[in-house]
Amino acid sequence: MVSPDVHPGVAGESPTAANIAPMTPRLIVSVSGLRDSVLDDAVDLVEALDRRSVPVSLLVAPRRGHEYRLAEDAPTQQWLRHRRGLGDSIVLGGYDEAATRRRRPEFASLGPAEAAARLAAADRLMAEMGLRTRLFAPPRWDASPGCLEALPGAGFRLCASLDGVYDVVRGTVDRGRALSMGEGFLADGWWCRALVAAAGRTAEAGGLVRLNVSAKHLSRRAPRTALLDAVDQVTERYGARATRYAWSPVSLVRAA
Repeated sequence: MVSPDVHPGVAGESPTAANIAPMTPRLIVSVSGLRDSVLDDAVDLVEALDRRSVPVSLLVAPRRGHEYRLAEDAPTQQWLRHRRGLGDSIVLGGYDEAATRRRRPEFASLGPAEAAARLAAADRLMAEMGLRTRLFAPPRWDASPGCLEALPGAGFRLCASLDGVYDVVRGTVDRGRALSMGEGFLADGWWCRALVAAAGRTAEAGGLVRLNVSAKHLSRRAPRTALLDAVDQVTERYGARATRYAWSPVSLVRAA
């Protein structure tokens, strides 16, 4: 069965692809760290993005140490399946989110064998919940060479890393730095303002704007406001085309 995240006309396509004018900026918005305790805030943000006709990519890890299992969180599972049905993307955001509390993020220094084992375990759990995806975003956007090597063999086709979106099947990359609040990045007021400014500069240059917020910060005014301000700026002022993380069977990306 073809994954809902595999289809034409998706993030990763060249700015000069059909139906997109040259140098038209693109926008991808993602929410990470999803779980029961922050679900209400995530739902509220996604509804605000719905009103702006902006799709969302939802980054989720099946585990968080001994304290959390997505398999035991029926409301979050149900919402994720609902959002996928509406056209949003589910992105595997790691295997065990608790590993990101360590000095190095979970997939930042793994060799191919260990990365493959973790990817297989996460993939199995996601499949059991009806949330299987072929898209991957390592915790803190940090994937080791071994992780990138292991992804195709584990069935994954796209990796959203810090500096760009990698098609790990074809070996191509769509450049665009992840602009994050939380998930290993700051979420203070000054950082949020800097993120809005950086998004504007990227959109003005016709680039790929990648915005991410950790759901646990959405109860605070500054990160939520900054994300929506950045979205409004790049779509209304610069005409960015809102899309989501997904993989196309048709190669539309030039080689890196």
